[in-house]
Amino acid sequence: MGGSILSSLFFFLLALALLIAVHEFGHFWVARKLGVKVLRFSIGFGKPILQTARGADRTEYVLAAIPLGGYVRMLDEREGEVAEHELHRAFNRQPVGKRFAIVLAGPLFNFLLAIAVYWLVFVLGVAGVKPIVGEVAPASLAAEAGFVSGETITAVNGKEVESWQSAVMALLENTMNDGLIDVRVRDADGVIRVHQLPLHAVQKDLQQGNLLDALGIQPARPAIAPVISHLEPGGAAARAGLQEGDLIIASDGHAVSDWDGWVEYVRARPEQIIRTEIDRGGERLVVELRPALRESKEGGIGYVGAAVAVPKDLGKEYVTLLRYSPVDALGKAVGKTWDMSLLTLRMLWGMVAGDVSMSNISGPISIAKYAGYSAQVGLVAFLTFLAIISISLGVLNLLPIPVLDGGHLFFYLIEILKGSPVSDAAQVAGQRVGVPLLLMLMAVAMYNDIVQLFK
Repeated sequence: MGGSILSSLFFFLLALALLIAVHEFGHFWVARKLGVKVLRFSIGFGKPILQTARGADRTEYVLAAIPLGGYVRMLDEREGEVAEHELHRAFNRQPVGKRFAIVLAGPLFNFLLAIAVYWLVFVLGVAGVKPIVGEVAPASLAAEAGFVSGETITAVNGKEVESWQSAVMALLENTMNDGLIDVRVRDADGVIRVHQLPLHAVQKDLQQGNLLDALGIQPARPAIAPVISHLEPGGAAARAGLQEGDLIIASDGHAVSDWDGWVEYVRARPEQIIRTEIDRGGERLVVELRPALRESKEGGIGYVGAAVAVPKDLGKEYVTLLRYSPVDALGKAVGKTWDMSLLTLRMLWGMVAGDVSMSNISGPISIAKYAGYSAQVGLVAFLTFLAIISISLGVLNLLPIPVLDGGHLFFYLIEILKGSPVSDAAQVAGQRVGVPLLLMLMAVAMYNDIVQLFK
């Protein structure tokens, strides 16, 4: 547990430092290119841990103690006296077009990072799960639309999909569209059909990662034979006399065909006697199994302390590897970044309009957990996580909220239209609105984190 927390924290800080460095480097690089003097480039806030001064301008490069942001300090008359011979290099003396470009560069570099990361991911190859429909819940939206187990989803609203990940993303992109969404499928015989889903019906019920549950669809999974490979010492299964290699045949007279079915049966019967028929080396035996009670987020469940024997090539037919040439990968990366940016904007707008649950906002605890999980899965998963967070950072910074880059850009647009800068009083008034908005957003994110933590 402790190792998992430390791992999540390490990869979270690694990702955060990289994203902040890229964002601030955007401001820094464009400012330097446009002739503005940069006084300090800082990763983090507070007391400096590492500090050095370099270059003709003796720019300070700082790594600070609080790694939750960063900043680029430029020469500016609003922050101190500027020598006469350097006035032309002060940020506030620059034409509005240059100031606009410098501020825009931060979020823009986050999008460029996402494109670069997605390009690398698509060149390395993305392992995905084929979008084959498994169980369809009775009376669900999917069942009413005509989905049946065994169908493969090939397109959502005209957009081709190749994996469950791309299928879910395409479905999410259409959750705020009114009317019916066409989902093209291919059945086991190769026959093409189109099912229509009212995706807008699940908007308000969406929680983090539960779109398929809301629709009533489960991805197809390979059936695993109910053969025991490991027993927890002193667990309910060991006490009942079960042994490694035992094949579960039936529970209370009900035939058991796969491991998942048996697990579901056991979980539903905590502290109840289950007459379990097994095959042990060709001999049929019956044992009385009494699952222990274990608390979970679904409530009390039965637990016996047994693990399944997983075949080496299990599920190979369900996995696909998406890999592209360097040229094709660039187009895919740009398209993916664009799609994810639009999806982020639409979800944010849906939350403001009350059409999407606020529980979809993640705070630092959830993001740290995702960082740790993705790093454990592998390089491609961690890179994908990094790209998504970089896009989110870019989009959020472009929102027209004072104190964010987008707020400054909004003031510059007004300046361009009216021909003169926005007054200091108006900017201060905007900040009085912007700061509470950001604090509210942070409070919601932290609340969601705490709720998820206790679940």
